Amino acid sequence: MFDFREIKLSDKQWIDELLAKSDFMGCEYSFANNVAWRRLSDSVISRYKDFYLISTQDDDNIYLTYPAGEGDILEFLNVFNKYCNNLGKGFVLSSVTSKNLEFLKENFGDRIADIKSNPDYYDYIYNADDLINLKGKKYHSKRNHISNFKKQQWEYKNLTSDLFDDCIEFITESYNKKIDKNNFSAVVEQFAVNTFFNNFDYMDLVGGVLFQNDKLVGVTIGEKLNSNTLVVHIEKALSDVNGAYPTLCNEFVKVNASDLQYINREEDMGLEGLRKSKRSYHPCFQLEKHSVVFKRD
Repeated sequence: MFDFREIKLSDKQWIDELLAKSDFMGCEYSFANNVAWRRLSDSVISRYKDFYLISTQDDDNIYLTYPAGEGDILEFLNVFNKYCNNLGKGFVLSSVTSKNLEFLKENFGDRIADIKSNPDYYDYIYNADDLINLKGKKYHSKRNHISNFKKQQWEYKNLTSDLFDDCIEFITESYNKKIDKNNFSAVVEQFAVNTFFNNFDYMDLVGGVLFQNDKLVGVTIGEKLNSNTLVVHIEKALSDVNGAYPTLCNEFVKVNASDLQYINREEDMGLEGLRKSKRSYHPCFQLEKHSVVFKRD
């Protein structure tokens, strides 16, 4: 019934078509992210009519990202719940936004066993105009850091293939300084980074590279996620270079988000330093995501 398999680059066209039908804002609704991070939890994909399915599982449950696409979602959930039960496993629907959660409660409430939420995985959403113009008192420190950075010779370049090797080396070195290179998360992140660079144009990615005194000090990669949102997949800069991070962020969004409404800077994963950084840019809201545990038949 469901032919789950590993995602392939050749799946891009039909997946992009179904993602566009939903126009979801969550960072997981990105073909590039799905390909690059598939090793993190051994995710697999399938198609059910006009729904795009992303799934993982453990010994007890099958976890499914809320489907993108179009169709009768209630009919699908009934079919998928039976599919899981026939395999002797429970069904957990993840990445359920607050809007979709209310829909499920209204239309599927008697089938819900539990609802779980983890703010560590809520996406940080910003007004594009805020990060482009940095107006007002709340962005005073960002403007100061950028001003200090630009007192020295600096340059921002759009990321192009001639810069890939230097950027990969920069990202690898900056990441490995913080974590054991044999750590699983380090291996997965390096795989994701290489995937982004190796398929940069094919995945319709955009990026930026920041230099100070002719030294590479920052790299960022993102893409247009839906009709009104730019998502930032990677942002790496030298933390000991004053103003490198805010300058990289500001220059990148000025080039790539001038015609968009929102910027998604993804989640903080419960890392305090990352949380502090993302909050310092003053998100207009966080995209809440819930996991719905269904009763077994």
